[in-house]
Amino acid sequence: MNTQTPVPVASRVLLPVMGLRSAQSLIPLARALLNSGAEHIVLAGLVGVEEGQPLSKGAYRARRRRRDLMTLASMWPELPFKLDPHVRVSYDPLGDLVTLIEEHNCDTVLLRLANNGRHALGLPVEGVLSRLVCRVVLQRGDLPPDPERILLSSRGDEHGAHAAVIAAALGHTLGCDVTLLRPALTRGNRLLPWQSEGGDSDDEPEWLRKATFTREISIRGSLVDLIEALQRELKRHQILVIGTTARESLRGALSSRTYAILDAVTRPTILVHAPVEYREPALHHRPLPLPLSVDKWFAENTFDADEFSDIGRLVALKEAQGLTISLGLPALNEEDTVGNVITTVRSALMDEYPLLDEIVLIDSNSTDATVEIAESLGIPVYRHSEILPDQGSYAGKGEALWKSLYILRGDIIAWIDTDIVNIHPRFVYGLVGPLLVSPRVMYVKGFYRRPLRVGDKLQAGGGGRVTELVARPLLNLFFPDLSGIVQPLSGEYAGRRSVLERVPFFSGYAVETGLLIDILSQYGLSAIAQVDLKERIHHNQPLTALSKMSFAIIQAFLERLEDHAIIQMLVEPSHSMKLISDDEGRLFLDIEELYDVERPPMATVPAYRARRAELEQAPASDEVVTTPQSEGDEH
Repeated sequence: MNTQTPVPVASRVLLPVMGLRSAQSLIPLARALLNSGAEHIVLAGLVGVEEGQPLSKGAYRARRRRRDLMTLASMWPELPFKLDPHVRVSYDPLGDLVTLIEEHNCDTVLLRLANNGRHALGLPVEGVLSRLVCRVVLQRGDLPPDPERILLSSRGDEHGAHAAVIAAALGHTLGCDVTLLRPALTRGNRLLPWQSEGGDSDDEPEWLRKATFTREISIRGSLVDLIEALQRELKRHQILVIGTTARESLRGALSSRTYAILDAVTRPTILVHAPVEYREPALHHRPLPLPLSVDKWFAENTFDADEFSDIGRLVALKEAQGLTISLGLPALNEEDTVGNVITTVRSALMDEYPLLDEIVLIDSNSTDATVEIAESLGIPVYRHSEILPDQGSYAGKGEALWKSLYILRGDIIAWIDTDIVNIHPRFVYGLVGPLLVSPRVMYVKGFYRRPLRVGDKLQAGGGGRVTELVARPLLNLFFPDLSGIVQPLSGEYAGRRSVLERVPFFSGYAVETGLLIDILSQYGLSAIAQVDLKERIHHNQPLTALSKMSFAIIQAFLERLEDHAIIQMLVEPSHSMKLISDDEGRLFLDIEELYDVERPPMATVPAYRARRAELEQAPASDEVVTTPQSEGDEH
């Protein structure tokens, strides 16, 4: 009767990617584990940053690593890869690897072993093995494409049986023979502990029961005798598989015996290390200091629009998740640019690729031809003053965005301004890309270079004056978690409806500031991402308009500071702004009332809740006609 514990076949395998080349070389080994019964291979990116350097310097390599993950998945579409799009950037990649094992409940990790046999992940191999509590399979060198024979060196104990599982799986996958070399075999040890004296066990996978070792070589003697036998046999074998010993597994370190073997052989080698017993990782996550956590967020959550230029892939991700995507276009007197914005985006993201399910223009009572142009192009147009009239109406872009939640039907909602001169589809797919590839991301802000138009010339880097002089300094002072946001006031952003409907909206210039602070407060920094949209050329506003914008934004900051008990206002701030006007050299004060109304979370509005219930109950094939409704109207 068999009383030994069965050696587990891999179920969930983790392949950490720190470089495309090394990860590619591990794919044959990963395929072998899949053939042995593994459910999937988790591809996860790691970026190490040298101590003393800002973690944000890893942002570029994080983007490259995400591309590596996609490249690997696209090269072998038949393999059940599971992508972890959250690339970890840290001073301790090994710590991130331990976290990944826990998050994905992995039982086997594949690593590349340095040619000297002393390093993995750029660290001493002993340090790596001592911190990993699951089976680790290390590969040194590249496996030949068509090997004829694999040499397995195993003492026949339980730890060597892990190596036997890997060797048999690899031989099965590559279609080659496996030779067993048994050094110092002692009576009672067996190669496969779950095999009983009476024959094969039902616990044994069918492919493993059929696996045969074409030759078995038993030797006794010293380590020198073993190395000589290995060197002799490796003249006829192309791959060597060895396992660690019980003592090595207990200490998490390699013995001089193992290093002597690695030093003596030149063939591609697979080293299998298994802990004495499988156990859950005991992790103690300590929060990072705030400056370091923001730096880490910047490196891990800053994307590039080019990462999502494969629109077909985005469509596949959208359909696989059963999501719909809406684009809202807030507009006020944009007749010069609105037509090009609509045709460019619709052609690429609706006609050529069905990424967007709808495009809707939300007008703020334009007096030019903005509405007529949009309607002539077949785009639904709504004046925000006519949406939910029972809720009243206020001037401002934030009001249009808030009310657009009632009109738009998508699970993901993107907004872009309609004054973009150099419009490109990336302004939309760049925003929705992070939401489609990463379920943890809830809200995405765009950023870009903003040249300032001076006469007929563009002055590089001259835009974004309110951002740099008002918004970013105030965020750094009072909401430093958001200090890594490149352009908090950008007009291009996207989010999940489930988040956007649960936060308030300021009605005017302060809408972007309010959304960032409130989403941070409710969902945390990790829910926010930003994406580089390259360059944005638009109609720059005069200083007077920027002064008004700053006035409204500062008011919103004061309100949120009081809400968060950071300050206590002893007097009500003034909403009257005295603007300096010039009439042919004669200066005078022009007084204007400027303040944003705070709209409640849309999910609290009864008419909105009724409309969402109606849409959710409608059959998928039904076309829902969108018409403005008052709160008291029947639907």
